[in-house]
Amino acid sequence: MSKDASASPSPRKAFADRRRDPATKREAVLKTAAQLFLEKSYGRTSMNDVADRLNITKPALYHYFDNKEDILLECYRLGVGLIEETLNEIADHCGNGLQKVEAFIHSYASVMTVNFGRCVMRLDEGDLTSDARTEVRTYKRKIDRRLRWFIQEGIEDGSIAPCDTKIAAFSIAGALNWICMWYEPDGALSPEEIASQFARTLTQGLGARKRSSKLRIVSKEE
Repeated sequence: MSKDASASPSPRKAFADRRRDPATKREAVLKTAAQLFLEKSYGRTSMNDVADRLNITKPALYHYFDNKEDILLECYRLGVGLIEETLNEIADHCGNGLQKVEAFIHSYASVMTVNFGRCVMRLDEGDLTSDARTEVRTYKRKIDRRLRWFIQEGIEDGSIAPCDTKIAAFSIAGALNWICMWYEPDGALSPEEIASQFARTLTQGLGARKRSSKLRIVSKEE
């Protein structure tokens, strides 16, 4: 799926044109469902709601997804995928541990301003089946472990002050996940400005302080 939403047709137009390929129509379903999950919540959104918004029949919708949970999980996979796309690049090309954590925060914050990321982070896991909960928690653990590795790397290379990596990772993730609760597309700050400010703010407390190499000379009069 293209990360550039402007390159894709509007969801309704995707189905209005019979020549559109199945992948484009599937993307339209996901975009529409994600928007409805944000507007009404996952629990209050039905397959009928998605079909009505797209102006298609319910049987036509089932041609692309088996049920509402199937749609949500695909939204989640897309949100996580946007993060995972950059994780290997961060690990391979960023500098020290602190710089990797900063790049991670920037990437994650950006995803929290995208509908696929916002709708799944607002999800109450109690609405999911046990298999779906297991899949979601597996994704979360994978991302959490990667963040802890970056923090630990920073401690070892001296760019991050010694700390409990678990607490540090939980603090960062908690702040990032909350973006989906207050972010508004028409707000004062752009997604890039939000991501940059979060990356800067959340890493300030992690950075190791450099000790001054200059010795202070105290006179006898002091």
